[in-house]
Amino acid sequence: MKIHSKLSAGLCLVFVFALAVASVAQTAAAPAPTTPTTLSAEERDSALKSLQATHDAFLQSIAGLSEKQWRFKPAPDRWSVAEVSEHIAVSESMIFGMVQSKVMTSPADPSKRAEVAGKDEIILTKVPDRSHKAQAPEFLKPTNRWATREETIKAFEDSRKVTMDYVRTTTDDLRDHFGPHPLLGPMDAYQWILLISAHSERHTKQIEEVKADPNFPKE
Repeated sequence: MKIHSKLSAGLCLVFVFALAVASVAQTAAAPAPTTPTTLSAEERDSALKSLQATHDAFLQSIAGLSEKQWRFKPAPDRWSVAEVSEHIAVSESMIFGMVQSKVMTSPADPSKRAEVAGKDEIILTKVPDRSHKAQAPEFLKPTNRWATREETIKAFEDSRKVTMDYVRTTTDDLRDHFGPHPLLGPMDAYQWILLISAHSERHTKQIEEVKADPNFPKE
């Protein structure tokens, strides 16, 4: 499938964030909505379930690891569990910040809804696909921002809580504000939030790959 192959070849929240921030201003001339609408109960519940499931899966993937296991690198050019975890944590806050500061401040344009129809499922199923790898830009690569595992986990948990609280309580019209994705075109704010969940799932799978390495410390 054309969309699948293009998406898999380069999908990572990071480049999505960089290009979206640069280009979201293109929507400035979009018409305003006539009647703002908020999320349906089903949309709200679906996003929260996904966010909770990927939250739990990430924390489970790093639970009980020794310091040696936490820092183990399968190869010089591959990330350790600690580095993948840092990438997940820093990306969480950056993409949600982009949703609030860029996507939701762009003019609402309900006429674009048909353009993004069906992309919820593509995001949730194709972004986590690690059959093709992608390179993170420098500003989202791990740099030992947090000295300990506990600090990394706290950063992740704090960011995820902010996102989930927002989804749980917002009356914003997430389906009428859009930010351009470099491969998929326009995505609405709700879909960008789904991307937060899908991104952490993708990299939780990367953690499992590290743990499955034959040289991964036994303790």
